[in-house]
Amino acid sequence: MARRAVRRRWLLNLPAILWLILFAAGPLLVVLLYSFLAAGDYGGVRWELSTDGWFAVLMTRDIFDDTLRLQDAHLAIFWRSVKLSVMTTLACLLLGFPTAYFIATRSRANRNLWLFLITIPFWTNLLIRTFAMLEWIRAQGVINSVLTGLGIVDEPVQMLYTDFSIMLGMTYVYFPLMVLPLYASMEKLDFRLVEAAYDLYASRLQVLRGVIVPLVSPGIVAGSILVFIPSLGAYVTPRVLGGGKQMMLGNLIELQFGQGRNWPLGAALSISLLALVMVALIFYVRAAQKGGEGHG
Repeated sequence: MARRAVRRRWLLNLPAILWLILFAAGPLLVVLLYSFLAAGDYGGVRWELSTDGWFAVLMTRDIFDDTLRLQDAHLAIFWRSVKLSVMTTLACLLLGFPTAYFIATRSRANRNLWLFLITIPFWTNLLIRTFAMLEWIRAQGVINSVLTGLGIVDEPVQMLYTDFSIMLGMTYVYFPLMVLPLYASMEKLDFRLVEAAYDLYASRLQVLRGVIVPLVSPGIVAGSILVFIPSLGAYVTPRVLGGGKQMMLGNLIELQFGQGRNWPLGAALSISLLALVMVALIFYVRAAQKGGEGHG
C-alpha cells in the first residue's frame, strides 16, 4: 500500500515535473551550454568548446598589443544595475512602508478599496506604464510644464535619459510589489502592542524601531527581494527611460544576442545575472529564517 501511494503521488506530480524540466530547467541548460561554445561568424554558435564568452564578461584584450585588461564597460553596467536596483528597493521601501501602514490601519471595507487602487497599475502593460512615466519627466512633460509655468525654472530640467529617470520608472513599476507583502505583515500586526508601547512612554521613533519594524520584518524582506530581483534584470524601463545611453544588464544581454551577435557572451552574462539573483534569494532565505527565529 505504501509503495502504491508513493507511485500515485509521483504520477500526480509527473506533469509538473515535466513542465519544470522542459520549460524551466531545459532553457537554462541550453543557455549554460551556449556560454561554453564559440561565437558564430554571423550570430549563433559554433559547436566548439570555448571559454571566450566567460572571459569576455570581465576581461578583454587590447587591440594593439594584445594585453589583458578589465572590461570596464561591463563592470560599469554591472555596478549601475546593482546600484539602481538597491536604490529602487530603498525608494519603494520608504514609500511603501507608510502606504502599507496607512492601509492596514483603515477599516476592512476601506482596506479593500485602497488595495484595489494599488493593484490597478498591474492591469496595464509594463510598456504602457513606462511610457506614462516618460510623459511625466520628459522635457515637455507634465513636471517640466508645471515648473516652467509657475516660473520656478527658466528652462526644462533634464530628467530623462539619466540614472534618476530609470530609478524613478522602476520605483513606479515595482511599487505594488513592495506594498502588498508589507500590508500582509502589517494586517497581522497586533496593534495592542503599539498602544502598550505608547503607554510605557515610548516615542514614535522608539515604537517604530522597537515594535513595528521587528514584527513586520518578514514583509520588508519579502517586498525587498520582490523589487530587487526584477529591477536587476529590467529591460523595458531602462531602454525607454535610459534611451540606450544608461544600459543595465538586461539591455547588455539583449545587445549581445542582437547587434553584437555574440551569443556565448550573452549566455555568460545571463548566467551571471542568474547568479546574482541566486545570491539575493539566499540572502532572503537566511534573513527570513532569522526573522522567524527572532519572532519566535
